[in-house]
Amino acid sequence: MRTYLDCIPCFFKQALEQGRLVTGNELVHKEIMNDLAAKIPEFSWGLTPPEIAREISKLVAKRCGAGDPYKRLKDQSNRRAMELYPELKKKVAQSGDCLLAAVELAIAGNVIDYGAKNTLNVEEEVQKLLAGDFPAGRDGTFEFEKLKKDLSRAKTVLYLADNAGEIVCDRIFIEEFYEGREVIFAVRDKPALNDALIEDAVFCGIDKVARVISSGVDAPGTVLKYCSDEFLKIFKEADLVISKGQGNYEALTDAGRKIYFLFKVKCPVIASHADAILGDIVLKRVG
Repeated sequence: MRTYLDCIPCFFKQALEQGRLVTGNELVHKEIMNDLAAKIPEFSWGLTPPEIAREISKLVAKRCGAGDPYKRLKDQSNRRAMELYPELKKKVAQSGDCLLAAVELAIAGNVIDYGAKNTLNVEEEVQKLLAGDFPAGRDGTFEFEKLKKDLSRAKTVLYLADNAGEIVCDRIFIEEFYEGREVIFAVRDKPALNDALIEDAVFCGIDKVARVISSGVDAPGTVLKYCSDEFLKIFKEADLVISKGQGNYEALTDAGRKIYFLFKVKCPVIASHADAILGDIVLKRVG
């Protein structure tokens, strides 16, 4: 998916947020904004949003130093999500259809996204996950029966992770289908917004139900040209690919293979591209 003009305000918001997470110096924040303003005309609109987000992180690092601006927030999300794990697991177990409830939970958990919502209140969002039934998807944007059929035939499943914290919801979903098949859980190679790294996956127990690997990517989306050879081989040969989050959707809609995309629509551009509306939970097969 290419970048649209509507993405530009979000790029500035993202850059400012990263700068503020590193330093309270407004002069540095202004320098970051100036750097990005000078860089925007150089970007090709053929690039995906995660590719541009990757460059933005480099601009911030040049001003503020390399590191992981979202580390504290990711750790907070991981800890809180693990505290909720028993209750969420119980809720799925008590549902009429555990696989359906688990996939709905996995998508609903995608709302825990500091990269897309810088005013996020984690406690408020997780309480929404616990209140009432998991939100159902709409016809046309929620292709559960297709996924269920393809999953029943798959021996190897590649699961592309998105954000820290929400990967606990991914774990609960994987626990509904991992037995009898190989599941590979791919995370980012280096810090990219609040996306999960190997350390986050291990903290949240993903390694108990899947083989955790790095995709080789340091962008907030699985941009194939930045991926490792190991990952690309798995991506090509896996029977089934499940992709979480908007960043992976932006990066992989033109990947040339069948992929199931799972995410919550938080952006008007994504909504238009996916034939959805803001707030939808999406389970959509592309390719």
